[in-house]
Amino acid sequence: MADNTPVRDVTDGEVAFFRDNGWVRLPRLVDPDHAALLRDRALSRLRDRPRAVTSKVDRAFGQSRDIAETDGRFRELALAPALGRAATRLLHGVAGVRVQVTNLLIKEPERGSRTGEDPDGRDHAGGGHGATEFHQDFPWMPMDRSAMLTVWLALVDVPADMGSLRFYGGSHRHGLLGRSFTRDGDDQLSQHPWLGELDLSPPLDLAAGDATAHHALTVHGAAANRRDSARLSFTVTYFDADALYTGTPYGQTDGLGLTVNQPFDHPKFPVVPREG
Repeated sequence: MADNTPVRDVTDGEVAFFRDNGWVRLPRLVDPDHAALLRDRALSRLRDRPRAVTSKVDRAFGQSRDIAETDGRFRELALAPALGRAATRLLHGVAGVRVQVTNLLIKEPERGSRTGEDPDGRDHAGGGHGATEFHQDFPWMPMDRSAMLTVWLALVDVPADMGSLRFYGGSHRHGLLGRSFTRDGDDQLSQHPWLGELDLSPPLDLAAGDATAHHALTVHGAAANRRDSARLSFTVTYFDADALYTGTPYGQTDGLGLTVNQPFDHPKFPVVPREG
């Protein structure tokens, strides 16, 4: 495919930082004008998202999953060769990557904080979302290897007190630490207080078009949004194209007809080209 999406390549220094720390900041990964175009599309999609609070995740942020399956602009971004090259370089020893999931995320101003405005224009004083507890992404996954990362792209300016992500540097070196979001007190710091001995990344101020990337084993979380407007982001998760399906129950893969101990050869998990 033509590499027309305005995404830059990652640098050697960014790759080295990611491998040491399990996360990296990627300034102006996407052209800010393109991020603004995506922001407007995201607002339209998020207006129609389900609002029911059925899980602990719903208390932390709203989402529109698999957005790239129905929106061509987000699909172009997720399959941009520059992102395929980036994910392949960041994940040590990986020859290629597949898309695992794409998502639009919204974190509305904290409940009981300042009065803000929903994307649909309705006032939501006293509503919104709380903090995202510290967790790993991988413990739920049905892959036989943990070579996986998420690119988190700011679609609006995201100052630190809007709830940008923070990461425990080097936590990806400690393997699977257990699931979170299943019961009260199962955040990673409660389960593993020693994580506090690791370096916590500084609060990050991100401009629209800036991104972070984090390994699926990196412990990460986000504070509540203390601004008066919504935090908007697009995420795409990539995993080793050679990973095998384990059969572990997982909502995204259940019923797809995947074969245990075979690769994820299914339209939901396209291989990302590395050349345009």
